[in-house]
Amino acid sequence: MFIFANQFAIPNPKFAMILTDTHTHLYLPEFDSDRDTLMAEARTSGIERFFLPNIDSSSFNAMHALEKKYPKNCFAMMGLHPTSVKENWKAELELVEKKLSERKYFAVGEIGIDLYWDKTFVKEQKEVFRRQVELANHYKLPVSIHSRESFEEIYSILLETKKEQPCGAFHCFTGNVDQANRAIDLGFYLGIGGVVTFKNSGLDGTLAGVHLKNVVLETDAPYLAPAPHRGKRNLPAYIKLVAEKVAVVKNISVEEVARITTENSTKIFGK
Repeated sequence: MFIFANQFAIPNPKFAMILTDTHTHLYLPEFDSDRDTLMAEARTSGIERFFLPNIDSSSFNAMHALEKKYPKNCFAMMGLHPTSVKENWKAELELVEKKLSERKYFAVGEIGIDLYWDKTFVKEQKEVFRRQVELANHYKLPVSIHSRESFEEIYSILLETKKEQPCGAFHCFTGNVDQANRAIDLGFYLGIGGVVTFKNSGLDGTLAGVHLKNVVLETDAPYLAPAPHRGKRNLPAYIKLVAEKVAVVKNISVEEVARITTENSTKIFGK
């Protein structure tokens, strides 16, 4: 059964603000013991929508199961994560292509290049990234881009293999103002998460140099928990800490941050 963007839950007007987490791995085993409790707490506090990036074939079933359980709140992407590009990358990519042909997803992701963990398959990562951008263009879907220590490589590929609208977001963006503006000029949004709260990350300075109309919020849960929880499991509710930090940097209210970034998320994924 296809699930289209116009089936998003209508925000509850009793909440002072509505937040959207544009990148979370809530389907992973780290949440098996308390996932439902965390979801209930998040929804009660106004965190309405969760976009779920795929990792590889090992995450298909859990991701789809979470989406099925919360169809008005959880929305699946389909893609092959760069750190999962190994010897069997062709078979993994074929599975992604097959899944995209079978039903509607909300984005192609998580895709990209990772030069932090392992550079063994960099050539293959680039090929897989190009192909998945092409798939996103074919299905008219946005992308969620993983660019850990690889912004310049990804930017060069996007100049050659242009992403058509809707473009998507640079997930967990940690670059400088110049890189931020180049990504924005290509049509992308910046995914801002817990790193913005880290002391000496420099991301607050980057954020100060761009307009909030180009920003979306994310947790990347269970990873990259914001301060003061850095190093611990990241939880859905912690997106409020990210929103609070963004509000301080932009000198506006948290409610305004929530409103603008949620509106931005609908421009990426559809209303």
